[in-house]
Parts: sequence; C-alpha cells; structure tokens
Amino acid sequence: MLPPLYDAHNHFHDDWLVPHQPAIDDAVRAAGLRRAVVNGACPADWPVIAALARCYDWVLPSYGVHPWDCGNRPPDWFALLQARLAADPRAAVGEIGLDRWMLDSARPDDPRLAGLRRASLPEQGEVMLKQLALAATENRPVAIHCLQAFGALEGILRHVNVPPRGFLLHAYSGPPEMVPAFADLGAYFSFNAAFTGEHHAARREAFKRVPLDRLLAETDAPAMPVPLPLDRHPLPPSPTGERVNHPGNITLAYSGLAEVRAMPLGELASLVEENFIRFFLT
Repeated sequence: MLPPLYDAHNHFHDDWLVPHQPAIDDAVRAAGLRRAVVNGACPADWPVIAALARCYDWVLPSYGVHPWDCGNRPPDWFALLQARLAADPRAAVGEIGLDRWMLDSARPDDPRLAGLRRASLPEQGEVMLKQLALAATENRPVAIHCLQAFGALEGILRHVNVPPRGFLLHAYSGPPEMVPAFADLGAYFSFNAAFTGEHHAARREAFKRVPLDRLLAETDAPAMPVPLPLDRHPLPPSPTGERVNHPGNITLAYSGLAEVRAMPLGELASLVEENFIRFFLT
C-alpha cells in the first residue's frame, strides 16, 4: 500500500469543478490523498477557498494574486491579503508570479483570459514582489507561476529575500539547465500529471535534474488536463469546450514522476510526503 498522496497545487474552488466537488472528494479520498494545496488567483477566490478548507479536511488554503489577475486587482488587494493570512496561520501564499506568455503568445480571443486586463511584466513583477516579501517575512510557503519568463524570475529571486523554507515553482516548465540555479535559491519543483504527455520530453528532462529533497507532485486541476488515454477521471468540458482536469489525476503525477526518476512508486511517494510536510506543514 502506498503512503498518503499530496497535491502541491490545484484550484479545487474553480467554477468548472464546483458541480463535481462531492464526487471529487470521494475520488481523492479513495486514491489516498492526504492534503492538497488549493490556490487562489484573486481576492474573490479567497473566501471560497477558506470555506472549502473548513468543509474538506484535505484542503490546505493558499491566497494570492496570479499574474493573469493582477491587472484587475482591487485597490485594497494587499490589505485584504494581509488580513486573510492573519486569520489563518497555516495558509500559504499563492499563486503569484510572472507570465510573458499571456503578453507575447496568447491569442487575443483566448477564453481563459476573457475580461482580464493583461498587466505588463513590470506590473506583474511589482505585484509578485509585494506578495513574496510578505511570505518571506512570515516564512510562509509560496507558490510561483512562471511562463516564458524564467530568466526574469531568476534575476529577481537572486536579489530579494525568499521564505527561509524556500518557494515552489509549480509545474516547472523552464529550461532543464536552470534547475540547479533555482534549487540553489531555495526552489521546490512540482511535477504536473500533464507532463506525462509525449510532447513534454523537455519537462521530464528537467525533473531528472531536480534534487530529490525538492520534488513534489501536482495536478493544477482543473487546468493542465492529462493525456486522454491516461485520464481515469473524465469530466464534462468547460462552457468554452476545454477539457477539465480532475484532482484525482494526482496518481498519474506520482507514477509519471516515479518513471522519470527511475524509482519504485512507493519510494517516490514516501519521498514526496517528506518533502511536502517539510515545505508546507512545518
């Protein structure tokens, strides 16, 4: 029997998952999930996540402003974040970060970005730094999102304080050769179940280089759907027709990471449990 499983990053509160939450709860419990970090992207998410943490004992709340959402943040967003964290000493900060993809590569009509003002990279950096400084001061776990901006992120992290416990680069998609530099700065790296897909060979190569004591696993559900042949928990598509990822696919993240690291699944699960507890729970 495997040790308990831990999802380092998902969005269980998302509207796409709300109709399925009771069934998801049954599925993840049956899979052996012990804890999942549920990340907010904007202030509107935070009370919803707090309520889920009261309802589901496996939910570990995390509150932050995502780079996609920082362009629409309210004027009092930082005071709201401080108050939310003060009310919950166990909460993490996140997700925060930098995203050049939405500026340079995303389609103008991408439905995932509908209604959002796409903040410039300097504005994203300002919002990220305020949240990172708060996490560092309170030594809270912090989850960092980064797309197509790893050079900028590494340059920033070299010159600011990070939490003594380190920080998480969720669903790390940066160059494999940057892994040692980020690890030296305190990074943990979470392997996403979607990386089991054939076109993610570079992602798997990067995770071969992650120090064993910095490995975590995640789903990012409902985002980052897993390859269709491997999806054991199919859900109805979103209103815009996108595939919806199920938190129960955390089992695929574990098996995929065990294969990448050429480790027995049980050994990998024990290692991830130790890392998750050290980073998020101590």
